[in-house]
Amino acid sequence: MEWLNSIFFEHTPLQAVVILSLITAIGLGLGKLRFFGISLGVTFVFFAGILAGHLGLSIDPKMLTYAESLGLVLFVYELGLQVGPGFFSSFRQGGIQLNSLALGVVMLGTLMAVAISCTTGIPMSEMVGILCGATTNTPALGAAQQTLKEMGLSSTGAALSCAVTYPLGVVGVILAMLAVRKLFVRPSDIDNGEHEVSNQTFIAAYDVQNPGIFNQSIKQVAMLTHTKFVISRLWRENKVSIPTSEMLLKKDDRLLVVTTEKDAPMLTALFGQMEAKDWNKEDIDWNAIDSKLVSRHIVISRSELNGKRLGSLRLRNSYGINISRVTRNGVHLLATPRLILQLGDRLTVVGEEKAIENIEKLLGNTSKTLSEPNLAAIFIGIVLGLILGSIPIAIPGMSTPVKLGLAGGPIIVGILVGCFGPRFHLVTYTTRSANLMLRGIGLSLYLACLGLDAGAHFFETVMRPEGALWIALGFIITFVPVVVMALIAMRVTRLDFGSTCGMLCGSMANPMALNYANDTLPGDNPAVSYATVYPLAMFCRVIIAQIIVMLFV
Repeated sequence: MEWLNSIFFEHTPLQAVVILSLITAIGLGLGKLRFFGISLGVTFVFFAGILAGHLGLSIDPKMLTYAESLGLVLFVYELGLQVGPGFFSSFRQGGIQLNSLALGVVMLGTLMAVAISCTTGIPMSEMVGILCGATTNTPALGAAQQTLKEMGLSSTGAALSCAVTYPLGVVGVILAMLAVRKLFVRPSDIDNGEHEVSNQTFIAAYDVQNPGIFNQSIKQVAMLTHTKFVISRLWRENKVSIPTSEMLLKKDDRLLVVTTEKDAPMLTALFGQMEAKDWNKEDIDWNAIDSKLVSRHIVISRSELNGKRLGSLRLRNSYGINISRVTRNGVHLLATPRLILQLGDRLTVVGEEKAIENIEKLLGNTSKTLSEPNLAAIFIGIVLGLILGSIPIAIPGMSTPVKLGLAGGPIIVGILVGCFGPRFHLVTYTTRSANLMLRGIGLSLYLACLGLDAGAHFFETVMRPEGALWIALGFIITFVPVVVMALIAMRVTRLDFGSTCGMLCGSMANPMALNYANDTLPGDNPAVSYATVYPLAMFCRVIIAQIIVMLFV
């Protein structure tokens, strides 16, 4: 039985892989269990690691440090790649208001943590762990731990305090939303969910009845308004065609137009009359509308098209087809000439069968090409992120230069590569499943190591008086900012309760609470506002965790 003992207890590379894999498998399995409708998901790997450490399991310290660092870097970089494309666009229009409120949640919780540390005497090395647990933010914990290690200090206290406060951090957001709904929400604060998001594509048919645009080209008409639209089909004298920008509009022309819902009434004033038929139903058979033209989805899989503007391809003039919509990561975008294409975009093409076959050859439309992630770009991005994270940044008044570290550097590079990579023809596309896989492996590996390291002293810490104090303070840091900012969002900015809940869940990086909001509220407002604020809130949490350690430890 010596061989079995060596597999589980003798410090070797094989034993490290076995222990970490076992912790991860058990944690992911238990994470699927739901308690009162709530599941911890991948976070349960953290607690499985704590239990393993408490039972006496351990791995070589150098191996533990390496696996923990690799998992953290892989997770935050892939997270940056995911949120990158929508990071800067989230500040537009209503996103500014939502992100401002989310930053209020972040800053209020941070200020409370600093104030509690100064008044109670709890070391900031432990308080930052309480803050990360209360906000269910393990990447921020990783950033704080790396900063503590670079300063030559122990990071065990941060891991222990995070582990103690994490469960109530998950539940606390849900309890806060329940309290706000019970005490402060009026029926008018809950959106009934009947309205679509205003910036999603919207299809409508118009009859040209405005004398002011008779005998003018589509290009000239488009210059009369700032409203963006795409004319997919034109009916004239019972014949359907794909209009070019030079085609003249005539009285009684019938146009099928793709625009946004908020701009649809403005186009009614421009063209003359909008038909009552709903063209946005999912069950519409577009190929049955006419026998001459067909509609087909084509995926961009040729890497040389990555980063090109849609208008530069001149598809309408060269092939006689029309691009009505572009679908990216499940979001429908208006196919304007200035839209920058990315690998994996799905174009809705309208035209004759032969022309569409030629377009398929041009764009690729090969799913096999897209199923192979560009691993070289991923590792190059990680290297650049680590280099950025290692650059010392001198700040006046601080004796120690600031470094973004293993968490801050890769997430910034991931965001920049995900957002601007296509403009420089850098192929960053990975399928959603591949991105989730890499993120899941990285986070699971990091949480397993984190729990294993903290587990040896976890239960004795919980039983001590400071353990109960950590739990109470963590719940306060979770509950108070959520309730305060919820009231500000609904009473000052007049945000509906669904959008408020999504904003709160995104600012606290709490997908479990978002699932609860989606299950109990109508419409998709919670999910939309969550996606809007999550990138900036996550980024700020990671950076702030490092800053408060350097300033107050």
